Amino acid sequence: MVVTDPPRADAGAVGELGGFGVATVHEAMGRTGYLGPGVRPVHLGSRIAGTAVTVLSWPGDNLMIHVAVEQCRPGDVLVVATTSPSTDGMFGELFATALQYRGVRGLVIDAGVRDVADLHAMGFPVWSAAVSAQGTVKATPGAVNVPVSIGGQVVRAGDAILADDDGVVCVPREKVADAVEAARAREEKENATRAAFQKGELGLDRYGLRDRLAGMGIEYVPYSEYGES
Repeated sequence: MVVTDPPRADAGAVGELGGFGVATVHEAMGRTGYLGPGVRPVHLGSRIAGTAVTVLSWPGDNLMIHVAVEQCRPGDVLVVATTSPSTDGMFGELFATALQYRGVRGLVIDAGVRDVADLHAMGFPVWSAAVSAQGTVKATPGAVNVPVSIGGQVVRAGDAILADDDGVVCVPREKVADAVEAARAREEKENATRAAFQKGELGLDRYGLRDRLAGMGIEYVPYSEYGES
């Protein structure tokens, strides 16, 4: 199945959301949407935000990625999952070349990639579960723009995808505007905390933790009374 022209999150709101880091958005949205530590940047230093074009592929088969390229628009992020675990190198420099032409901002794949040096040289950001020279076949049908699951998180076509050195977070397309407001509020709070720390304030006091220590049974003991042996 190939679902064409799915609804996409508002591009302007997605761009605004992209100004915040993955960790900030994840926390602001109630610690939801994170695709987990198994999907990591192939190269550090990239940050992208876009709308998902999803692919569900058979392990070791990249046929549906070829199908998905045609469905991509400028500002999209290709998100690939497999029907069962796979580490094969399903994506490389040739795919990236085709996607760059179509204005795709990057790839998130719960499988393997290869041609890593070429991907870095051409500036195509990738977050993957593996790097592998082992290639794939093009033989088994799958689906494009249907909901997929990565790291226990459901990603639908048109949802907002943010990715940086901390990983990948998905924001449902209906909640992007709310996520922008929540992330902005969290960033303002963190800026105030940062300024306080720069002046020497301790997290124990700012977060009201000091008074909780005694209730946890934590005691301050001089070394002279500690009795280390």
